[in-house]
Amino acid sequence: MNEENFAYKVRHALNEKLDDMPDTIVQRLEQARLAALGRKKTTPLYANVFQQVFAGVTGGFSGGSSWRTKLGLGLPVLVLAVGLTGIFHYEQQRQIREITDIDIAVLSDELPPSAYADTGFRAYVADKS
Repeated sequence: MNEENFAYKVRHALNEKLDDMPDTIVQRLEQARLAALGRKKTTPLYANVFQQVFAGVTGGFSGGSSWRTKLGLGLPVLVLAVGLTGIFHYEQQRQIREITDIDIAVLSDELPPSAYADTGFRAYVADKS
């Protein structure tokens, strides 16, 4: 970083005094600059490419979104929606079965329906269990 700072200061000082310099010095400076540019090391250029990549999706660097890319993004969402719908349906059926089992137990029991409204019924059920 110090070399860049030094080069900046030298360039700035030369640019300020450019009009006052004799032509021979300006030509020598121009030749020195051209020679320095000729000796400059060429560095390979690298470009960082940021692209969203998902497992199983090979889009390459085409830039466009093909139907496979859209399917690769939409398919997991579709599977999730179907799975959640299935879980919801299963839980509804389970609750219906539980309520049905309770109704069958109540209707097949020897107690009259008025006994279930009694406050001591919970104690009776607790003793039965």
